[in-house]
Amino acid sequence: LHASRVFKMASSIKWRRVATCSGPAPRPRHGHRAVAIKDLIIIFGGGNEGIVDELHVLNTATSQWFAPAVRGDVPPGCAAFGFVCDGVRLLVFGGMVEYGKYSNDLYELLASRWEWRRLTPLGTPPCPRLGQSFNLLNQKAYIFGGLANDSSDPKINIPRYMNDMHTLDIKEGKTLQWESPRMHGAIPAPRESHSCVAQQGKDGKEGRLIVYGGMNGCRLGDLYVMDAGTFMWSKPELKGMQPLPRSLHTAVLVNGKMYVFGGWVPLAVDSETNKAAGQIHEREWKCTNTLACLSTDTWTWEHNTSEETGEETCPRARAGHCAVAVDTRVYVWSGRDGYRKAWNNQVCCKDLWYLETEKPLAPTRVQLVRASTTTLEVCWSQVACADEYLLQIQRFETQPQATAAPASQPKAEEKKEGKEEKMEEEGEKKPVDEEKKEQEGEKKQVDGEKKEQEGEKADEGEKKQAEGEKPADTAGDSEIKKGDDKKEEKKNEEAKAKPQVASQPAGDVSVWYDVGRSKTNSLTVSQYIIPMVVKSDKSESGIEQHLTKHDLQPGTAYKFRVAAVNAVGMGKFSDVTAFKTCLPGFPGAPSAIRISKASDGAHLSWDPPANAAGNVTEYSVYLAVKPQQQQNGAAAQTPAQLAFVRVYCGASPSCVVTTNSLGQAHVDMTSKPAIIFRIAARNDKGYGPATQVRWLQDAKDIQARQQMQSVKRQAAEPAQGDAAKKVKTEQ
Repeated sequence: LHASRVFKMASSIKWRRVATCSGPAPRPRHGHRAVAIKDLIIIFGGGNEGIVDELHVLNTATSQWFAPAVRGDVPPGCAAFGFVCDGVRLLVFGGMVEYGKYSNDLYELLASRWEWRRLTPLGTPPCPRLGQSFNLLNQKAYIFGGLANDSSDPKINIPRYMNDMHTLDIKEGKTLQWESPRMHGAIPAPRESHSCVAQQGKDGKEGRLIVYGGMNGCRLGDLYVMDAGTFMWSKPELKGMQPLPRSLHTAVLVNGKMYVFGGWVPLAVDSETNKAAGQIHEREWKCTNTLACLSTDTWTWEHNTSEETGEETCPRARAGHCAVAVDTRVYVWSGRDGYRKAWNNQVCCKDLWYLETEKPLAPTRVQLVRASTTTLEVCWSQVACADEYLLQIQRFETQPQATAAPASQPKAEEKKEGKEEKMEEEGEKKPVDEEKKEQEGEKKQVDGEKKEQEGEKADEGEKKQAEGEKPADTAGDSEIKKGDDKKEEKKNEEAKAKPQVASQPAGDVSVWYDVGRSKTNSLTVSQYIIPMVVKSDKSESGIEQHLTKHDLQPGTAYKFRVAAVNAVGMGKFSDVTAFKTCLPGFPGAPSAIRISKASDGAHLSWDPPANAAGNVTEYSVYLAVKPQQQQNGAAAQTPAQLAFVRVYCGASPSCVVTTNSLGQAHVDMTSKPAIIFRIAARNDKGYGPATQVRWLQDAKDIQARQQMQSVKRQAAEPAQGDAAKKVKTEQ
């Protein structure tokens, strides 16, 4: 954690080297392939001194390598093969199994149990080959081009470049069968070691394949597009500075941009005429580390970088490497950097890099984990491709006032002493708004499937707040919610702290101040940083700016927002939320919430507050319920408009929430499906902050409860109709 300074925007794309990785790293190689399953990169095959059949996995979230124990029909080691991924199902096709000997075998790997299986589709398979493209689009595999050996003797190589197309429908329940569709239009010339990316279609279209480069005796720099629905090829007119022709490069598609990196490029060409035609008869060639980006919306080449030699700023030149996208990052591993005649072998790289292509997305709104008199422990959702987070704070200008609770809230089925009790805005029945001394409490997430506490979480997006209203202290919480404040965003668009004079120690209420930067998605806030302008004889201007720390004050409301940062820059800030610190003398929030599933409902238990500030006289449990309009079939309201009802009030630190009550519960879908509870303790002075927990739900359980409620409503409707008819008849 460190105080932030003025944030300088980086370039639009940026290379980063993964300096250290734990676990058994694979040996450097070339001719291997990689696919991604969420945060995992699966690498197979390739080699340097011999072809290998090794399978390695990199967890990009933890930078850890591991080699899973595979079983089943493990394919022989191969290089320059095809590798695609459909969920947890991976397919391997073709490649070179030994010098001069190519394969047309098809294997399947189920990553859920790391089991290999050889597949034998019906129909005529493609001939054995290497260097072909193998892509998956809408659960259909496409094979294009490659290099075949027409010699029956593996020691004799008679190369034949191909431009044929083969498809394989892998949808579940369909019989696997090879097909060779007829292609139309401007069909690309035969080639191998080219790149091909599959792009999903828009507006119901099938999608398309984009083929670039390769070689057929010379390096190619042309680009073709095939409509996957009609198999019609076209050659779009490209704009911008085109990169050098190349082969054994990689191309990865991220949000409509194709990133081309590395490969073999010509060192010199025989004529400008052939160069313009894309037919490069090179006298010499070399590996490159140039990067080019093609916008598939405008067919314009962007970010065409020249070759760099600094190994600290970008990967060194290479070919035959692997590249794969994880979220918006493009990972590159290994590959060969050329041929050393003196050593008579290939030299392979062993480094791992990723290309940061975009700024990170905005996190979800800041959530409160725990409040005390001088600290606020907050957290927010993790953002993919974020290196760190910038948290900012702003004081409220005036103390907010509570608004009236909604007139109609769903009733809870759980009763206290035989009487239904609904959480109200005022009076003894509202445990947290007693003389406006409520405080915001801990929040934890509980995994209902594992039936144990997963950890403390915060989810402050469930407060009832109508648009345009002042923040309301409702639902047993002292959290104060605010929507997006456009005026405040404009005042501090660059997130810079406005220098303050020494007479304003708490800071300007209209300015956002930095709390600090954090590598994790949580932070305990006790101070924030205010730039102070002071007189100084040392400065030419007569003043200096100092950064001073200001402590949080008891019973004070603060607004929060957070933004994710990576090498490209800082993303947008989250929505604004607000919380206030506790007042002395009230009990703390209950902790160690435990929820277990039973036949009669949900069993809840908890530990008393660590700081009770006296004797705890009772506890209250609240359940987030569906709004009335949602129960009647209308659209669900936003998390900020949730209603809570009290389902338990008593001295015991445990209770049972019945199945009927759970049937009325709101299912929060902000991350994983969950039911929300809030629990607060009371002492002689009043109620303290509440603990909020999210009880994770299985989709099947949610569906079963919804069906049960639907059946009950349908059964109640005829009875209500009969009763109405009877009343009408009597009248």
